[in-house]
Amino acid sequence: MNVARSLNNWRKYRQTVTELGRMSNRELNDLGIARGEIRDVARASVGF
Repeated sequence: MNVARSLNNWRKYRQTVTELGRMSNRELNDLGIARGEIRDVARASVGF
């Protein structure tokens, strides 16, 4: 994987973690995500 793609994936990962982290527990629950799973969901979203 090239450097530009890695950087882009990292940015997407951080953005996903940030956005999900701002959600309330109720909103996360509506999506089927526990607060402790945010990083795992973000990793899966970018293919880490």
